[in-house]
Amino acid sequence: MEIKRLALVLVDISGYTRFMKVHTMSLLHAEAIITDLLEAVIDHAEYPLTLSKLEGDAAFLYAPLDDERSAPLAAQAILKQVTAFFDAFRAKEHALIACDTCRCEACNNIGQLKLKAFLHVGPAVIKRIRQFEELGGEDVILIHRLLKNTIPAKEYILLTEAFYELSGGFTEHTPEARTEECEGVGPVPVRVYYPASEEAALPPRPAPGPPMPGTEVGAMAKRWNDYAVGRIVGRLPARNFSHLPPAKLTPLNLWSYFVGGIGHNILSTIRYKLGAKDE
Repeated sequence: MEIKRLALVLVDISGYTRFMKVHTMSLLHAEAIITDLLEAVIDHAEYPLTLSKLEGDAAFLYAPLDDERSAPLAAQAILKQVTAFFDAFRAKEHALIACDTCRCEACNNIGQLKLKAFLHVGPAVIKRIRQFEELGGEDVILIHRLLKNTIPAKEYILLTEAFYELSGGFTEHTPEARTEECEGVGPVPVRVYYPASEEAALPPRPAPGPPMPGTEVGAMAKRWNDYAVGRIVGRLPARNFSHLPPAKLTPLNLWSYFVGGIGHNILSTIRYKLGAKDE
C-alpha cells in the first residue's frame, strides 16, 4: 500500500432512467449499449491515463503525477484525452444507431445518452491485490460524490479547482465557476465546460427485422446476444448500472429475451411496414 498524488478521471454515461420499462430485452440491451459506449471511450485512453475499473455506467481512470515540474503538462494531456473521449462516444453512438434494427425501448433511445467527465487531482491510497490495483482515500470519494450535483446540463466536463489550477483548463473556452455541495465533504469549487451544442444529426436507423449474419448489423446483434446470455447464466459479472433498474436475472429470462424479443421485433416490423410509428 502506498500514497501517491494522482490525476483522477471519472467518465459517466447517463440518459436511461430507472423508469424505463423493465423487460428483459430492453434492460440487457441497455447494459450492452452502455458497455459498448464505455469501451469506445476507454479505448482512447493512453499514457498517462490508466483504467482503474469499470463502475456500471462509469469508468474510473487515473494518472500518477510524481514529477511536480511535468504535472501541468500531464494534466493538459489528460484534458486532450477527455476531449477525444467525447468524440469517440459520439462516433460510437452514431455507429450503433446506424446498424440497430431492434425497436426495444433501450435501442429506441440510444441518441438520448450523454457523456459527463469529472477531473480532480489529489493524494490517493493505492492498494495492490495480486495484479489488481484499488484506489482509495478522501479524494477518490470526492470525485465520486461529484456525480450528484446541481448542474442542469446532461453533458459537460467538470474540473475541480485543484485540477483547473494545475492544468489551466481549456484555454480556448471560459468555464462556468460553480460551488457544489458534496455529502460528507462540504462545498467544493468547480469549473464546468460544456461541449459545443452543434452536433451532427443522428443517422437514420435501418428497417426493423432479423439481422443478416456476416453484416455489421449481424455482428452487433450477436455481440449483444452473447452479452445477454452471459449475464443471464452468470458467466459475466453483474455491474451496478446506476442509471438503470436493478436486474434480477434467472434462467427463465433466456426465454423472455429470445422468444419475447422475437415477438416484439415481429410487431415492430409490421408497424414499420404499415408506416406506423414505433413505440
